[in-house]
Amino acid sequence: MNIIGLDPGNEKSAYVVYEDGGKVLSHGIVTNKILLNRITTSDPNGSMFFEPFGIDEMVIEMVASYGMAVGKTVFETCVWIGRFIQAWQPKQATKVYRKDVKMHLCNSMRAKDGNIRQALLDRYPATGGGKCPQIGIKSKPGPLYSVSKDVWSALAVAVYWDDVINKET
Repeated sequence: MNIIGLDPGNEKSAYVVYEDGGKVLSHGIVTNKILLNRITTSDPNGSMFFEPFGIDEMVIEMVASYGMAVGKTVFETCVWIGRFIQAWQPKQATKVYRKDVKMHLCNSMRAKDGNIRQALLDRYPATGGGKCPQIGIKSKPGPLYSVSKDVWSALAVAVYWDDVINKET
């Protein structure tokens, strides 16, 4: 089973195409319009952008309220979340909250992005080159080669779904 994990933003979103069991098949950060297009329309060759991966599930990080005031960008992110979910129909998209991901990967609500990144790195073999062999270098890439920035959050969402929600069904 293949999963697409999304870390949505107000202008750009990160995605990871994740194979059940841990392999990262594809990833990137693209504008929301491009991602929406990749979910819904065909490329010039007549196939869906994500079709070769046979994606079965979309998992998207959902915005949650923690009692603090939020600005325009948070509401714009919420609009994009809704658009991505609607574009995925008739398939169901699963919304995942950051607090659940933190608790699952780090056993702490106080976990920061660096803690989540390290928890994800610890899951992968050190097969690449360089100082972080799970990521590797161009001449000797690791299993997480070129994963960076918000792609870590998209990967965390996919891992959480695979570990927790997928096992419940």
